[in-house]
Amino acid sequence: MFRGRTVAVVIPAYNERDKIAATLRSVPGYVDHIIVVDDGSRDGTAAVARRAGGRGRGRVVEVLCHESNRGVGAAIASGYARAVARGAQVTAVMAGDGQMDPADLPRLLEPIVEGRADYAKGNRFAWPGQGWRRMPPARLVGNVILSLATRVSSGYWDLFDSQCGYTAASRRALLAIAPEKMFARYGYPNDLLARLGAARARVVDVPVRPVYGPAWRSGLRPSRVALPIALMLFRSFWRRLWALRAGRVAGALGAEPLGDGT
Repeated sequence: MFRGRTVAVVIPAYNERDKIAATLRSVPGYVDHIIVVDDGSRDGTAAVARRAGGRGRGRVVEVLCHESNRGVGAAIASGYARAVARGAQVTAVMAGDGQMDPADLPRLLEPIVEGRADYAKGNRFAWPGQGWRRMPPARLVGNVILSLATRVSSGYWDLFDSQCGYTAASRRALLAIAPEKMFARYGYPNDLLARLGAARARVVDVPVRPVYGPAWRSGLRPSRVALPIALMLFRSFWRRLWALRAGRVAGALGAEPLGDGT
């Protein structure tokens, strides 16, 4: 537990056999539930995760498997659903490839358990010493463009680094946004922020370390994702405006205080 709150960590993984065990070992001991979602891996990631999880420090390590690759957003949605079913009060997301520093996790959890936010997301651009310079150039340019576009679609004008997947969410926030409906692939953070905006959730940026080791790799092809993400951002913008104007979710997160982190 973290400050009296049960914490789950969702770890989406696709062909991360060589990294998943180290990632599991790195999750801090105060995390109650670890949920690995193997998104149709072909390299035995799930089997390695189960073996590594069996050596967990007295906590639940669960491995869920998608029969085929459905996308990182779909994997996180499956993890969120399981975390909610397990009763987690705060649910964080960490990458299966070890790209997120476990030392930063408390900074993401604190705004939630203290009742200052419903959702906290990492911002690598805010890390001291211009850590963003460690990002691969193509990722850096794409991130800046998407961050600016996501400000418009979500209504969160003070947020940046929209593509950072290092996040923490309250239980009530997850119930309000229907994550099973969010964008399934690379653009899921942008769609998720727009859903949070429609639910009038309190979202904060938290400085986190950029981690790009020598073995880091990405299967992302900008030419394949540019149009789907652009269309998703357009839909998200209008869906958020329509939801707010219609008042369909105006009280989704405001019906009662969120100070207990749930």
